[in-house]
Amino acid sequence: MRYILSVIRTHLRWFLLLLFLSCVGSYAHAGSYQYFRLGNKGDLQTKPEAGIAMMGGGDDLDEAFRWLCDKGNGGDFLILRARGDDDYNSYVNGLCKANSVATLIIPDRQAAEDPAVAEIIRKAEVVFIAGGDQANYIRGWKGTPVESAINDNIAAGKPIGGTSAGLAVEGKFVYSAAGDKPDDKNLSSAEVLANPYYERVTLAREFLKVPHLENLITDSHFAKRDRMGRTLGFLARIMKDGWSSSPREVAIDEKSAVLVEADGKARVVGTGKGAYFLRPTKAPEVCENGASLTFRGISVYRVPAGGRFDLTSWNGDGGTAYLLSVERGKIESTQAGKGIY
Repeated sequence: MRYILSVIRTHLRWFLLLLFLSCVGSYAHAGSYQYFRLGNKGDLQTKPEAGIAMMGGGDDLDEAFRWLCDKGNGGDFLILRARGDDDYNSYVNGLCKANSVATLIIPDRQAAEDPAVAEIIRKAEVVFIAGGDQANYIRGWKGTPVESAINDNIAAGKPIGGTSAGLAVEGKFVYSAAGDKPDDKNLSSAEVLANPYYERVTLAREFLKVPHLENLITDSHFAKRDRMGRTLGFLARIMKDGWSSSPREVAIDEKSAVLVEADGKARVVGTGKGAYFLRPTKAPEVCENGASLTFRGISVYRVPAGGRFDLTSWNGDGGTAYLLSVERGKIESTQAGKGIY
């Protein structure tokens, strides 16, 4: 009798667990990836509109997520990440009128090679890449069906978004953070200005193929974490290493976002310091291993919330234009008060 009761209790526990998972709409795959979904279980194909949501990190911006949701036109909204959980699901689901909101956690190359993972991505109308560590995205997803599926969606005119590490991988050029160790602090501007070939300055390219971001590097948490110096080092390296003679950058502060329409015209939203659009006008003079950077004539256009910028013509309105130069590792500015931000 005791045995029978034990069996009944065990089966009841499993039944209640499965019932709970069904009610909340969460699914965890038994393999190396995890998939959690809220909303309708069946796929709904809609006609999405192209667009790019570039978010600088920090607090999430409702306005940016609603814009991205609207681009999906009621379809399926998918959050991608390599680590973490499904905490974005309830947040996005509360903002969007979507067929479903789901999180797909792809922790390694084994998971990224699974055909089911690429199929989940291709069925989504909106893809958003969460924050974390961009090294996991480059190391784990580059050269896999995950990369192909995301790029196929972009080529089909589906919107793409990302915040923090997710923003870092949206441009053609990427600070990959591949040289970082688990206990390392964020790569600092001082380290890069003192030596742009410092071992932690690791760059990658051609992960995602996003229209209007073909010749760009992107950065997040920009003014908040004082990243101007390291950004200038990245641009100098891209030029010195022969990747591009005229690279550009979109750098976004925390609590700010740049929302780019299909024609390349963007607006800045949020409560942070906005976005910075950088363009070198000449090659770096000194960009060598072990030497402080000398790099003159970098054009900057800072756009606060409410301002606009055209990525195609590379000019904006509602912002402030100034020049930066680096002399032996020290940044100089033409802006009033000599401020670099």
